[in-house]
Amino acid sequence: MSDGSQMYPPPGAPPPDQGTSWTPSPHVPPGSPVPHAPPGPPVPQPTSWAPYPTSGPGPRRGLALGAAHRPGAFPLRPLRLGDMYDGAFRIIRFNPKATVGAAVLVTAVAMLVPIVITAVLTGTVGLALDENGEVSSDAGVGEALAFLASGGSLLLAYVLSFIGLTLVTGMVVHVARAAAVGHRLDLGQAWAATLGKRWRLIGLGLLTTVTYVGVMTVYVLLWIVLVAADAPTLAVVLWGLVTVPAFIALCVWTWIKVFYLAVPTLMLEPVGVFGAIGRGWRLTRGQFWRTFGIALLTVIIASIGGSILSTPISFVGQIAMFLSSDYGFLILVVTQAVALVVQNAFTAPFQAGVTSLQYLDQRIRKEALDVELLREAGIVGA
Repeated sequence: MSDGSQMYPPPGAPPPDQGTSWTPSPHVPPGSPVPHAPPGPPVPQPTSWAPYPTSGPGPRRGLALGAAHRPGAFPLRPLRLGDMYDGAFRIIRFNPKATVGAAVLVTAVAMLVPIVITAVLTGTVGLALDENGEVSSDAGVGEALAFLASGGSLLLAYVLSFIGLTLVTGMVVHVARAAAVGHRLDLGQAWAATLGKRWRLIGLGLLTTVTYVGVMTVYVLLWIVLVAADAPTLAVVLWGLVTVPAFIALCVWTWIKVFYLAVPTLMLEPVGVFGAIGRGWRLTRGQFWRTFGIALLTVIIASIGGSILSTPISFVGQIAMFLSSDYGFLILVVTQAVALVVQNAFTAPFQAGVTSLQYLDQRIRKEALDVELLREAGIVGA
């Protein structure tokens, strides 16, 4: 079986060789009962899944209906924390080009901008640092402007990287959805799956950024007004004790209820930006603390893992900067770019994978999505 339809291994089995598939268990007749399906009439689904392109036959019928119901990267039942993390790593492992490869590609392309600009300015104007690793006090206007241009290009690269990783997140959502039924998507297939939703996805990312920047700006302005009014110290302290926790709670609530599940909803359902936000709101109803706990733990793990991978590279850049005054700034920019590429190669696919699995988990719990996915995988009859 080719990569486009490679089945994922069952739990506890060794990984297959490239191009092989797992031998199915004895056939289970169509119509077998499926646990976790709610009693009574079927729950209407907001949308039907579109098939993903594959280069070979789809998932084969006849897989055993065990407790896990696992035709793909994760079991088709309400997911536990361990299921989500195991599933996220399996998705990355068996779809490396569409996950890690995509994150590396967009970050590397974005970081080429400051590397090229800094290299050109170093060779023409000169961006030398003094023995303390700082801009020399003897630097002229041209050299000072060159430093500003290099720093501005680095900021531009971060913006381009943000846009690129937003698109990668949408690709990983489709990779996770395909992995649910045992399909693999390569880089081109994952990119093609986002067709028609890319600008909406970027718009959602910008809306999220603008919302948080706006809330932060308003809160900072309130502090400035309070301090400028020469308020009593006790009033300032009380204001801080009340509003700082409230501000943090507001940001967390907005993150989970408004934006957290909006990206997978936008990519997998026929809705727009605000429709995706509304669907995410409804999917997290009654599940706020569970969703928040998993999301927060995922961010912590991704941050620690990304730091472990990127810190040695950044440290080498700091040391090399002091050893070469003429090319120290260029070395610093290059190492920072490489560190960001390595960091995003892990953090972006992992966080996007877990978020996608949380979305699928909520639909399994509330809308019996597992029944539809089992039918699509050919495990139960239509």
